[in-house]
Amino acid sequence: MTTNLQTFRQSVRQGEWTLHTSGVLPGHLQGNVVILPSDWAQDFYQFCLNNPKPCPIIGMSEVGDPRLPALGLDLDIRIDVPKYRIWQNGKLVSEVTDIKDYWNSNLVAFVLGCSFTFESALVRAGIPLRHLEHRKNVAMYNTTLALKPSARFWGNMVVSMRPLTVADTIRAIEISSRLPQAHGAPVHFGSPNDIGIADLQNPEYGESVEILSNELPVFWACGVTPQQVLTQVKPPFCITHAPGCMLLADVQENFDFLKSF
Repeated sequence: MTTNLQTFRQSVRQGEWTLHTSGVLPGHLQGNVVILPSDWAQDFYQFCLNNPKPCPIIGMSEVGDPRLPALGLDLDIRIDVPKYRIWQNGKLVSEVTDIKDYWNSNLVAFVLGCSFTFESALVRAGIPLRHLEHRKNVAMYNTTLALKPSARFWGNMVVSMRPLTVADTIRAIEISSRLPQAHGAPVHFGSPNDIGIADLQNPEYGESVEILSNELPVFWACGVTPQQVLTQVKPPFCITHAPGCMLLADVQENFDFLKSF
């Protein structure tokens, strides 16, 4: 595992790192990516404002500009994500390691906060996360939790799940609630059926982990939500990150509040 941002970013740009980024460079802000034509961007922007739990905006590009200077002076949205998904009319048509051939002057890039950011805080607080221990991507599920629509955008929330003891669940709620830019506090814990999840061992995205008898499944809003929405609203063209393969920013989180936990 690399410990240097520039080394990691170079390995992404060279197509050497195409894996998920859970546990990579703890403390660095990580982000989900959605790239849309400019005539869809305003509707999506409002959709994110309407649904800040799954879609907290932490970065947005100018039209046609692949740079995101607020997140990193060297960042280039075309080459700095380990794996991208290409969508046409709501259908996934390809996965690629850079989007230089797909980028054009009419695109707007959105970067949405990611739970991988608050995982760093949980680990620092001594809360074990099984998917990190097993070097797996976090499990993510479609749900029946309805989102607040905006113009052309509507759908249900995607959630990520981490099994925790009751004591660790309480601490995780307290800690993650301090990080709204990384989805904040959980949206549900306990019975998955209550939010439309039939089988925890078969996530729609990511990888499943064992849930022990003394643990609860704890669910956070997830930045893969827009990808589920895309399959229903069917924009003519869109680019996203592949689930778990995040953009890493230069920005580092300040976890000083953990001193009180």
